[in-house]
Amino acid sequence: MQKGKQIPKIVWPLLALILILLFNLIFTDNFFRITIKDGHLFGSLIDILRRCAPTMIMAIAMTYVIATGGIDISVGSVLAISGSIASLVVWGGSTNYLAGDDEAIYAAVGLIILIPLLASLALGAFNGLMVSVVGLQPFIATLILMTAGRGIAQLLTGGKVLNFSHAGFEFVGRGYFLGIPFPFILAMLVLLLGIAITKLTPMGLYIQAVGGNRSASHYSGINTKFVIFFVYIFSGFAAGLAGLVMTADITGADAGFMGLYMELDAILAVVIGGTPMEGGKYNLKGTVVGVLIIQTLTTTILTRGVPPEYTTIVKAIVVLVVLIIQSRKVRELIEHRSLIRANKNAEAV
Repeated sequence: MQKGKQIPKIVWPLLALILILLFNLIFTDNFFRITIKDGHLFGSLIDILRRCAPTMIMAIAMTYVIATGGIDISVGSVLAISGSIASLVVWGGSTNYLAGDDEAIYAAVGLIILIPLLASLALGAFNGLMVSVVGLQPFIATLILMTAGRGIAQLLTGGKVLNFSHAGFEFVGRGYFLGIPFPFILAMLVLLLGIAITKLTPMGLYIQAVGGNRSASHYSGINTKFVIFFVYIFSGFAAGLAGLVMTADITGADAGFMGLYMELDAILAVVIGGTPMEGGKYNLKGTVVGVLIIQTLTTTILTRGVPPEYTTIVKAIVVLVVLIIQSRKVRELIEHRSLIRANKNAEAV
């Protein structure tokens, strides 16, 4: 019996995405309709790209964390902290922003973005130190920040929802560039940044080596602590950027609910995309498809008018089916049957 070729893992999430889109093509009116208004693209597909951006930004960084054999469940809280800080910066200088001086407004946008991102990098560094230097299990280390971070965000906002109006900053979450939603462009830039770091430097190989066998990587001369430290810093940065996108989109910060459970969507997207939880490998393309599956499914549920109490159930069932199909036993069964069929065809010829 000839040895058959393994079906690439990316095939199954792509097939799931195609099936969801096919369902909408048949049953959802105007789902694929795209119109142009004021030079911007509008439609359900464009809305999917815009809405998936925060999750995609976090999932891209989460891919590298999981590839090292770790996990970061604190990204939702870091997102909330970033959004809260951004809102506070807007509120702290609101009189200057409303003065009508364009130059002052654009200078302020830089501060609104820079300060939360620096804070997010520091929070990512905290996770990295806890895992790489202190030696805490990744789940426990990030659970600390997940729990405390939400409280920190609420302390920053005083438990209030901080709403604001700032045209320059709102562009980050609501703007369009060349007709495409700017948040999605940011997500693509983060993807390119991740690819550049892992393809143009040895970091990609180091991440896989550390995830595959940390001890062997250490003895082979790889600075395993730095690799782990780096992926958690990148995760903190991504969560902070996602927080800026969400805050700019809703023009406010609700520390108690912003980013709530988004860490689960990010992790789920990585797993759906084919990156194993035990580490050692990563699949960025699969992660992007995984995010699109989750957001397309969410949009489908909303457009079909499914009651809110059933939304998470339907979503969970579809995701469960995709994961089962991707499981090792099911893939081996499919590949085995394909191999038998190919051999029968060869014998018939």
